[in-house]
Amino acid sequence: MNQLLPPGVLRVLFAIPFAVFGVMHFMYAENMQGMVPAYIPGGVIWVYITGACLILAALALVINKFAKIAGYLLALMLLVFILTIHLPALLGGDQNAMGSLLKDFSLMAAAMFVANFSSK
Repeated sequence: MNQLLPPGVLRVLFAIPFAVFGVMHFMYAENMQGMVPAYIPGGVIWVYITGACLILAALALVINKFAKIAGYLLALMLLVFILTIHLPALLGGDQNAMGSLLKDFSLMAAAMFVANFSSK
């Protein structure tokens, strides 16, 4: 099968934005804590936990160690974002939430795709 880029390179390219998003969670935690649903206690701690998970998932994908489980867990986290953040915002009338919902849905599908084709 002819490929433009080898799977390892594609996995790294996929991981880079998640590493950046993770770092941004630490840099802008105070600004992002408003995204944590009010019914979930803990506030800003969830922003830090999410940032750490994003960085760890990106690292696992880059070094190809636990890449399969990292891809599936990343997809699960994105599904949680869709269901707890973007969908309620969209149903509440925030039309900008549709873009975020579709972005996370696409990334979730891509994470499952990467996990399906990772051997480790």
